[in-house]
Amino acid sequence: MLSTPMSADPDAVAATAPILEVKGLAIRFKLPQGWVTAVDGVDFELRRGEVVGIVGESGSGKSQILLALMGLLAANGRASGSALFQGREILNRSARELDEVRGSAMAMIFQDPMTSLNPYMRVSDQLTEVLTTHRGVGSAEALEIAVRMLERVRIPEARRRIRLYPHEFSGGMRQRVMIAMALLCEPALLFADEPTTALDVTVQAQILELLADLARDFNAAVAIVTHDLGVIARLCDRVIVLYGGRIMEQAPIEEVFYDPRHPYTKGLLASMPRLDESPHEDLRTIPGQPRAAMGDLPGCPFAPRCEQRIARCTQETPLLLRAGDGRAAACHLVAP
Repeated sequence: MLSTPMSADPDAVAATAPILEVKGLAIRFKLPQGWVTAVDGVDFELRRGEVVGIVGESGSGKSQILLALMGLLAANGRASGSALFQGREILNRSARELDEVRGSAMAMIFQDPMTSLNPYMRVSDQLTEVLTTHRGVGSAEALEIAVRMLERVRIPEARRRIRLYPHEFSGGMRQRVMIAMALLCEPALLFADEPTTALDVTVQAQILELLADLARDFNAAVAIVTHDLGVIARLCDRVIVLYGGRIMEQAPIEEVFYDPRHPYTKGLLASMPRLDESPHEDLRTIPGQPRAAMGDLPGCPFAPRCEQRIARCTQETPLLLRAGDGRAAACHLVAP
């Protein structure tokens, strides 16, 4: 391993070093018919100040990756591999160990805030509890910090509305409360799992702009899970494309949209409606059905649906080959 030169600026090194390093992450679930692999050998890194999108069809393993890193897998789930957060292993740690970083140094915004907010507690109590638990501040100070955070996520009349219950907020406002709760302790790492799915289009745009602004303000590393490439284009610096529990492609956002390399990425982009096309033109689709990740099966998981496949694609699992331009693709048809 190369060592850092003695003359290197420690602050500069810390700024460019990954805050999260995930290597060989595999996730399996025990079902009545046996063990099923949902994520199979995923590697990626996150750095401060960047927003990374994790995109793929339903069942590709996107949300399970975030849940495993947060220690929130279902009871029948098992994760293996490594996940270093600020140099500390967080995968498969005990709840007590994870509670030292969850909610403070790392936080998560869930898809449906009503599944995360307690309907029987006022918003004020739920927000101040985060601060008293993780930062040890008094209740009066915690309330003032919470009000300022609600104002920061653009909730009008925050001082009055903080006393309300979750059901007294609209869907968009509840999502803003969830974002405020996640950011109260100024985490270095923020996960967002389909944060705009349940919202109408206008509110989606507002929430996405809010997330982008707050990511810059807090200089946090953000990973956002979605199946919506429009969200990726609007919000992210880099994208990870998942299929069948494996990474098909990684690249800076501009490169993915202007020069996709993996056939699956090309298929996703081709299936997006375009304003410059005739309204009578049929939407393009990827043939076949998404394959549930089953692990250990030979070949590329996308091969059964790939119109460019060759014999090798069904026999040999492609490696994720990295290029010098920050790109990577797992495809036998992509030159190393």
